[in-house]
Amino acid sequence: MDVRLSASLLAGIVLLFHGFTAWAMVEVSMEDRVEVFKGDTAQITCMFTSDDGIGALTIQWFYVLRTGEKQKIYYQDATMQVVDRGTPFTDRIMVNVTAATGEVVLTIADVQIKDQLEFICLVKSLTDGVSEGRTRLLVFERPDFPTIEGVQTGISVHEDTLSKIGSCEVKNGFPKPNITWYRNNAPLRVSDVVKVMPSTTTESSGLFSVSSELSLKVTKEDKDAQFYCEVTYLVPGGTRMTETSRINITVYYPSTAVHVWVESPKGKIKEGDSITFNCHGNGNSPSSVYVIRHEDNEYGLESNMVVLKNVTRLQSGLYECISTDMETFEDLSGNTTVFVNYLDHAVVLPTNMEVAQGEELTATCNALSSLQTHTAWFKDGREVLVGHTLTMKDATFDTAGTYKCVVTVPEIDGMETMANLRVHVKGAPKIIKPEQTDLEESVANMVDLTCHVRGFPAPSVIWTTRDGKVLETTSQTETEDGVQSVVSVEVTSEDLTAFCNASNEYGADALAFNIKAKSSGVIIAVIIICILLLAILGSVLYFLYKKGKICGRSGKQDLTKEKSSKDNIVVEMKSDNTEDAILLGVNGEKLPPSNQ
Repeated sequence: MDVRLSASLLAGIVLLFHGFTAWAMVEVSMEDRVEVFKGDTAQITCMFTSDDGIGALTIQWFYVLRTGEKQKIYYQDATMQVVDRGTPFTDRIMVNVTAATGEVVLTIADVQIKDQLEFICLVKSLTDGVSEGRTRLLVFERPDFPTIEGVQTGISVHEDTLSKIGSCEVKNGFPKPNITWYRNNAPLRVSDVVKVMPSTTTESSGLFSVSSELSLKVTKEDKDAQFYCEVTYLVPGGTRMTETSRINITVYYPSTAVHVWVESPKGKIKEGDSITFNCHGNGNSPSSVYVIRHEDNEYGLESNMVVLKNVTRLQSGLYECISTDMETFEDLSGNTTVFVNYLDHAVVLPTNMEVAQGEELTATCNALSSLQTHTAWFKDGREVLVGHTLTMKDATFDTAGTYKCVVTVPEIDGMETMANLRVHVKGAPKIIKPEQTDLEESVANMVDLTCHVRGFPAPSVIWTTRDGKVLETTSQTETEDGVQSVVSVEVTSEDLTAFCNASNEYGADALAFNIKAKSSGVIIAVIIICILLLAILGSVLYFLYKKGKICGRSGKQDLTKEKSSKDNIVVEMKSDNTEDAILLGVNGEKLPPSNQ
């Protein structure tokens, strides 16, 4: 055969053979990735096509080491199925082959973080050649709920450097979670006034813990801002997000205005009150110092307040509150005006008056005040007149006494003053007759006699008896309209008359007290009963004697013969009809005078 023809035929046969081989080669297809949560079961599917039956195929599974080398974990042919020993998957994998669908499934139980590897499925046919596919196993773990912690100290807007606001932390996630800071629902981006410092920790379990620290150049507006963290993390098939709670920070900023006011008392102020001033700036810098100034006086504040006790009218005027920022040494001030109302002591003119009976009296009462006043006059607790002037016509002894002038300020409770007027009505003494001047008392009792005399000048009182004897006065007291005199007398068996004699330069008056002595009815009754009992006893003894029942007498017997005188029983009887006393013996006979 021609060499050229032979060469052409050989080339054609080779081309035909190679074309047939490409058409009949075994093919493997796999997903790029399989995603699963840590602890779950993963299934990696390997799809193959081949003209050879399953008995002509060899199936192997590998995973790729970190170094790039392949490590076999499973082998299968027509005669055996072998799981390689000594690998991390030896006790956790299972392989199922479905020839009808050309499907090989590698099942991995209890997937761990370290199982995130690339797995290779290799299928070899006796006639169709070899093919492999690769799938990456991705493992996920939801992180713990994130936490946030703000700084506990206040931050001044005067700080030259960025100030730490807080820190966020999220633990035990896989893959690594991401933290984003928010202020008032707007994400914070790193800039000259915003700094975020993240850090990541790999736990022994292979999980990631992430923390983030936020620092800011704070402004006054940050005092009301809410800060929080958003954490995003991957899960099979997507992304999830969670947020921390909101925090606030304390921002110290200087005041731009100062306000001062009277906290108490509410309403009008009077002398003697305690005034509480409150002073506040619209800032909150702890370096600010407050004082309240009134004329030449300065008062330091505690808790933005100062108390002035027992104020007087001299403390009326303008009060200025001054705030000094000790960082910038700038002053701000606000002011308020205070008026302290006053009521001077009441002045009564005259304070003492002497008028004759029938005359007219006039007195005035005034008290200087910053407010409208009300004046009233009282006597013995009863209101007698309203107004500044007290006028009374036709004075009598009833007019005499003490009048109280009370001046009040109706607009302010408790604001009042008072003064007294003493009125004397001149006239002759007048004794006020008591309900009883005729008395009856038992002998030896002491009786107090009281004499109330009206008149001015104060009358002189002398107590006397009917026969002109002067009695010693027990007590004498000057009253509103005169005097009251008391004398104590002892009741004797004789009736007594005591005279109260009162006199002054205008005249005199007298009053008699009659005291009648009375005997004791109880004593008289006792004496009568005793006499009756003695009479009865004498009669009984005489009867017994006559009957011979006494001393063994039989018939007539002279008791005096053998009886000593000490045995004689003698009863003395008195009669209203005779002055002689009769002595009776035991038999009732009258004894001779010699035996008496």
